[in-house]
Amino acid sequence: MSDNTFPVFTADAIVNFYRTEVLTGQEAKHLTKGDLTPAPKPETVQTLYTRVLHLLYRFRPECHSMVPLLENIQYPVYHEGATSIMSVYIRMRQFLPFCLVYDFSLNDLLAPKKQRTLTVLSAIMNFLQFRKLRMVKTLEKQAKFRADVDRLQAYTKGTSEAEKKIEMLTTIPPEQQAEADELAAALSELHTNTTHVSQEVSAKKDRVAELKTYIAEKTQKLAQLKVDISNQKEDISKLKSQIVESPEELKSQMEKMREKVKNIKNSIEEADERVVELQNMLQSVSHTEAELQLMYNQLQDLESSMNNTNQRHEENQELTAQYEKKQKELKNLHMEEGQLKRALGMKLDKQSKQSIRRQKKKEMKEQHVQEVLGQCNQIQQKREDMADKIQEISRETKQLKAKIQSLRDVCSKEKEKAQALYNTLSTSMDELHMRVEMHIMDVKCDVAKMTPNF
Repeated sequence: MSDNTFPVFTADAIVNFYRTEVLTGQEAKHLTKGDLTPAPKPETVQTLYTRVLHLLYRFRPECHSMVPLLENIQYPVYHEGATSIMSVYIRMRQFLPFCLVYDFSLNDLLAPKKQRTLTVLSAIMNFLQFRKLRMVKTLEKQAKFRADVDRLQAYTKGTSEAEKKIEMLTTIPPEQQAEADELAAALSELHTNTTHVSQEVSAKKDRVAELKTYIAEKTQKLAQLKVDISNQKEDISKLKSQIVESPEELKSQMEKMREKVKNIKNSIEEADERVVELQNMLQSVSHTEAELQLMYNQLQDLESSMNNTNQRHEENQELTAQYEKKQKELKNLHMEEGQLKRALGMKLDKQSKQSIRRQKKKEMKEQHVQEVLGQCNQIQQKREDMADKIQEISRETKQLKAKIQSLRDVCSKEKEKAQALYNTLSTSMDELHMRVEMHIMDVKCDVAKMTPNF
């Protein structure tokens, strides 16, 4: 125990720790530094060990004094005094290797020493602190697991609601199915009609453009004729003023002019009739344009309804994508839950099979000792500067391995000694029983001899 891998605390720190973490009620109030120094009290040390065993293994203190009900044991009352001490000793021998103490002896219970007791209590204190840290981490992992389970339930609920919404959006109600079919048929018919009407409208627009060009040409010619007539009238007036013609020539010219005027009037009347026809055609074109505008508005309404259906289709696609994403997350959570369940099952199997594995405890001790050594080394790495002491720790681990082997040999020898002591105690108790029985027989004989005298 000269080279310990755990720190040895002072008596004040040990008393404060065991008061707050291990003992309860009056025992915590009555524990003082004088119970451990300068000479530890055996009753106090035994009480601390029993309370530690009760804290770790839920082994009640009164159970230590219970004698097993075996047929070969006579007078079990005589065994109660040594049974409690031997029970605490055996269970402490099983527990203290986890605290890296391998040389615990019966003398540490019956006649404890100061330094030895402080070392053992420091080792137990170090183990309890480490156990508390690990319990906090396991509680955090359990809380995280519960949060993951709650999140998984929320995700499953959300996915079920999304599935219901997708089903409601994708399925058309039967009362609206006939209306949807009628709308689709009307939309196809309207599309065909609009294509025919648009072709007719384009043809009429071409015809109107041709008529407009024709009317423009005719109006231009009429304007030119009016200008020519006005010019001729001016020329005639000038000529009349200058030349005196014969009446016959004047009559012939007037007749020619009248014929020309009649022709011009006829052409004007034809142009007016043509303009009226063109105006009628323009009115029909405006009427058709109004109809086309109405049909264009209907097409815009249909386009807006189609856009709404497309938006709903896009929303449906987004919901399906979200559903697939949630399904993937659900699968991942199922996998994580399976892993956590397997890990939890393994832990529960380890805990349940611990009683069965006591026969193979020698092999398990080595593995567990290595794990505890690694964990204690990690804790010590946080407290000290490992950059300067890596080589020293490696040398110490090698020495510890050699010491562990030697201590195991010592433990086996101590166990053999304890077994021999137990055998001697049992034989002495049997001899005591024989002596008591012989004494009782002698007393009975004496009583039998004395009865006739009385």
